Amino acid sequence: MLRPKTAPVAVLCLLFAIVAVAQSGGSNSDPLVQLLVSKGVLTAADAASLNAATSPDDQRRLLVSVLRQKGLISQSEQDMILGVKAKNEPILVATTSPKAITVPISQSVSARVSTPPAGPGVVAAVAPLRLLPVDPVKREGLIPDIKLGSGARVKPYGFVKASAIYDTSSPSGTDMPLPYLNGDTGPGYSPEFHVRARNMRIGAQFEWLDFSPKWAITGRFEADFEGSFTRALNRNISSVRSSQFSLRTAWGRLDRLVNDKNSWFVLFGQDWTPFGSSTIPNLVETTGLGLGYGTLYERLPQVRTGWIHTVGGSRQLKFLPEFAITMPAFGNTPTNISDQLGYGERQGADSGRPEVQGRFVTQWQFDKAPAVAPAQFIVSFVQATRSALVKASDVPTAFKSAFPGGGEVRSNRYGYTIELQLPTRALTFQAKYFNGQDLRFYFVGGLYSNYNDTAGLTGVTTAPSIDGASTVAFGLLNGAPVIAPQRPVRTQGVNTDIGLPISRWFGVNPASRAAGWSANLHYSADHVPAREARRMSGVRAMSDFTAFTLNYKVNALVTWQFEQSLYRTLAANKATNTQGGMFTLRGVPAREWHDLRTELGMLFTF
Repeated sequence: MLRPKTAPVAVLCLLFAIVAVAQSGGSNSDPLVQLLVSKGVLTAADAASLNAATSPDDQRRLLVSVLRQKGLISQSEQDMILGVKAKNEPILVATTSPKAITVPISQSVSARVSTPPAGPGVVAAVAPLRLLPVDPVKREGLIPDIKLGSGARVKPYGFVKASAIYDTSSPSGTDMPLPYLNGDTGPGYSPEFHVRARNMRIGAQFEWLDFSPKWAITGRFEADFEGSFTRALNRNISSVRSSQFSLRTAWGRLDRLVNDKNSWFVLFGQDWTPFGSSTIPNLVETTGLGLGYGTLYERLPQVRTGWIHTVGGSRQLKFLPEFAITMPAFGNTPTNISDQLGYGERQGADSGRPEVQGRFVTQWQFDKAPAVAPAQFIVSFVQATRSALVKASDVPTAFKSAFPGGGEVRSNRYGYTIELQLPTRALTFQAKYFNGQDLRFYFVGGLYSNYNDTAGLTGVTTAPSIDGASTVAFGLLNGAPVIAPQRPVRTQGVNTDIGLPISRWFGVNPASRAAGWSANLHYSADHVPAREARRMSGVRAMSDFTAFTLNYKVNALVTWQFEQSLYRTLAANKATNTQGGMFTLRGVPAREWHDLRTELGMLFTF
């Protein structure tokens, strides 16, 4: 017999079930609900709850609530779909039992049934690119498209992008902008036109279910066609359109739910680096992504672990400290191409120690408006050592007695960043400051690595390193034979980005074609001390770029993109005919080089 306090709820649930059966002609299973059950998204109990809804509107809201509880959509996405609810508005609550639809006891049946459906929501604010998310991976959080016999759940994804590009000056001949590497542009400024389709990217997310409900086992594989062009017999003539498939990320990850406030994870494989990769610009040009112009980022083989602590509260405060041991990579290019093809580079590995990286992230909901991503404040660091070795046979004759077994010279890398991502309903602001030395591998520091400091030495002579990537200097210091120290080139820089949700400004219906307009304003700068550039016999002292990007998202699959940008490199000094002097443009010395770049493309996402 029903107790008096629970009778109204039980009777109401029974009435809802009877009405739902009557409306479906005696069937209590909606085809969409059946499909989601077959794909493993919903359980049988979830299906029973959904099919008990009295109307399509109620069923839709209940389905959204179920997906939110399972972690398949965020709170902001739920708010975007359903709209913002008043505090006194009755809410459908999803549970795993058939008694899934509940209302406040004081609410009558007639008043609950007559509640109007939620509004259309709002256009989402511009979301920052989150390559390294803070939120813990949730068990069964992946909606699979494929289920393998091993029990693995797989969700493929990717995109195809084609764009037309015009550069007013592109002396390197690449379809991505590079800082001016000196040389000469020829009789003009070397303008170029490209049509590029090698941005295609494909990947897949994986999940495997462990018998323990506290463990989540996930993985990812991602690759693109932005690799080198081929030199095979059947590709020589057409190599310009035959770029090779190359790996981006490939990793497996274990997440352990410790309690409702804490979780721990460990990741093995190749992924984005904790150092510097938290904040990157949202650009159309993604092949270089501001390479050499101040947009520090990288991907590396690594073992990474971290702890996610949820404080909660109205701001949904979270903390993530994480630490990684990565491959010590310095971007030094061996002169012997077969060596580079065989093992890449070796000066980092020759140091005999790993590179260490880490970051600390604070995440909170800065703007509580619907469909606004949380804010993040990030600090990160890196430290590593490189070693240039000289074989005994390559030691200069005058120094063989002092270095009979060969020579070695070491240098250190360090770096740190301070980063901020601040999404709001009106605009999304993000910024990063970086500082360090020998950050060539991370695409900053003028793409310089190190130089031989021969100050105070006499009788200087040089020898190649064992991989041919460096020249090692030998000399006499107060008559004693020594190897000149190799000094890492220092650098510092900033990058900023402002995302503008144009459609949201005008209150556009998110279900309309006009809902897909957004824009980004970006500026990055990479500055190397001019003195160190000159010691490198280099020319580049600073490179920066400014970009305006306009996006029109036609639907969930298709986006038009337009980008107008200005790339610039400044010489190390103003004097001519001196070490590290000026550029040569059209055969004439110049203090500054710049490229006004226009790119128009279409992005197909799947």
